[in-house]
Amino acid sequence: MTRHGYFGPRGTFTQMALRDWLADDDAAFAEAVPFATVPAALDGVRTGEVDVVMVPIENSVEGGVSATLDALNSGDPLSIQGEVLVPIKFVLAARAGTQRADINGVGSHSHAWPQVRAWMAKELPRAAYVPALSTAAAAEALASGEAQPFEAAVCAPLAADVFDLEVLAHDIGDNASAVTRFVLVGRRGLVPARTGADKTSVVLFQHDDHAGGLLQLLEQFAARGINLTLLESRPTGAAMGSYCFSVDFEGHLDDERVAEALLGLRRVSADIRFLGSYPRADGQASDVVRTAADESYASAREWLRGLRG
Repeated sequence: MTRHGYFGPRGTFTQMALRDWLADDDAAFAEAVPFATVPAALDGVRTGEVDVVMVPIENSVEGGVSATLDALNSGDPLSIQGEVLVPIKFVLAARAGTQRADINGVGSHSHAWPQVRAWMAKELPRAAYVPALSTAAAAEALASGEAQPFEAAVCAPLAADVFDLEVLAHDIGDNASAVTRFVLVGRRGLVPARTGADKTSVVLFQHDDHAGGLLQLLEQFAARGINLTLLESRPTGAAMGSYCFSVDFEGHLDDERVAEALLGLRRVSADIRFLGSYPRADGQASDVVRTAADESYASAREWLRGLRG
């Protein structure tokens, strides 16, 4: 049986994403291993402790999850096998008997807090934010019974259930349509088959920082009619001003336009890290213009072959 892991502890939105991915495989879900941090989860795959892990990579409000992007940008290359979209609904949870008037501090994850900031300013204006490793970690800390620098946690409804906390307020997010995208990551290997509704992820590194450098990379996509779905710059750590680019785009490695774009990117970039091609969670097929279709590339190759005859 495939060994699964996830960014934990129990009760995180990431565990909810893994549950959605596994559907009715209760045995695999029960045996899934929680990891305290995203880097630890990915290293769990690299060391063979688990076969695949579920981690957050993008939020519709806060953008890319830097911890995941950075961990995928470095270390032994890994491969994204699929993605899951989870609507984000936050609750305010506390130990039984806690009243709102008792709350001076609220624990949560750094990505969760900006999504409830307006609600907090209105409902608990004197409560200070206390960072936690995850939304569920804040809930777990409260449930431990030990003294904490906060009296309540912003977490998923699942975390409140798992750690037997009392929910003081439901749906406290400032954006009712907030969604987080999670990816299932495994070791480098076979690429999932093309479905026609696919996404590809890469990390691009420049030779140096120069005028038009990013444009040169983006032209490889534009010239082939490829739509980007994510573009995030991340520091490489090599020097001030040294950045790489995490890019998601529509299409699959087996699509002619994607293959041609990857060849172009390999030519003009210092390095390119291929993170995988996989089915889109929303099942939305790419809108491919006629000149970017596989048939157009095949026809052009036949024409060139004739010239070289």
